[in-house]
Amino acid sequence: MALFTAGYEGLDIDSFLAGLRHAGVEKVVDVRQLPVSRKKGFSKTSFAEQLRASGIEYEHVKALGCPKSIRDQYKKDGDWANYTKHFRAYIATQTETVRDVASEASEINACLICFEADVMYCHRRFVAEASKQIKPELQVKHLAIKKEIAAAV
Repeated sequence: MALFTAGYEGLDIDSFLAGLRHAGVEKVVDVRQLPVSRKKGFSKTSFAEQLRASGIEYEHVKALGCPKSIRDQYKKDGDWANYTKHFRAYIATQTETVRDVASEASEINACLICFEADVMYCHRRFVAEASKQIKPELQVKHLAIKKEIAAAV
């Protein structure tokens, strides 16, 4: 089993779902603090319904989202190193929640999702890293779902 991560930036819901199915994802763990989106199909209720219709479970874990104060500071200064420092400090306070996700991912293929396509600039990478610290045997795989690949599946 593995802990995947994926971002839906640049994708429509059908392509994103196809990519998740292709990877063998069994459950999506939504790590957006506010699970709303301007992209059709990616707001919490609609997203959960479409995932379930595709045979994928859904769980929103607000505690693993990036706190507003950290997001707001990043919007002001664009300082990724500062964002990283503050988010890592925050996620260190969420050990029990991270442990729950890591434990589940050691039993099923779970996927942390957020908006950003590039995992290097998304907080889900730090959630995945924290999960691996708790469960070192956990395989972490960052999915780069592409519309044209998903369409071929």
